[in-house]
Amino acid sequence: MRHITNFWRTVLVVAPVWALMMPNMASAQALTTTANATPIAAEYRLVPGDKVRIEVYKDAQLSQSLQVRPDGKITLPLVGDMAAAGKTPIELRDALTTSLKEYVTNPVVTVIVVEATAAQVYVIGEVASPGTLVMQGPMTVLQALAQVGGLREFADRDDIRILRRNGNGNGALRTIDFDYKRALKGETEPMYLQPGDTIVVP
Repeated sequence: MRHITNFWRTVLVVAPVWALMMPNMASAQALTTTANATPIAAEYRLVPGDKVRIEVYKDAQLSQSLQVRPDGKITLPLVGDMAAAGKTPIELRDALTTSLKEYVTNPVVTVIVVEATAAQVYVIGEVASPGTLVMQGPMTVLQALAQVGGLREFADRDDIRILRRNGNGNGALRTIDFDYKRALKGETEPMYLQPGDTIVVP
């Protein structure tokens, strides 16, 4: 009986201590999960080849199923050609709504992405295997360069650039400098690519 009594005393002492430790352990686990979490991808932007459904409330003629053309545009009755590539569905909706106001009173427009083209990035220049890469998830510039076999011997490591379309859908490109040497040393934040980006290695 004395051994049993001592056992339950031990349980009663250990249980509150364990209960106090549990919140701290949970917090530590949560911090670990957050630190190792995959970065959330940016909001989806349309690319050529995407299939979209444009719904204009109570107007069957204006409601259309369309595909973004290679030039990045779509064509809708009354509106005509409109740039779609590079825009989010919400940005395209707003642009269509503005254009339709000339012809429709208080148009209510919905844009639905029916089928998205596989996200791709391009690597050109002084790399082992220039070409197109399919993005299976978030991808950094260093990861993309590794997938094409790395830089060639005479690649200019100080002048690597990323060409990216502006989000306003006008097709214009902007240039983003990439500090390859600092990225290799882990001295900069990882630079994540967006669908349609082109990495240029001179």
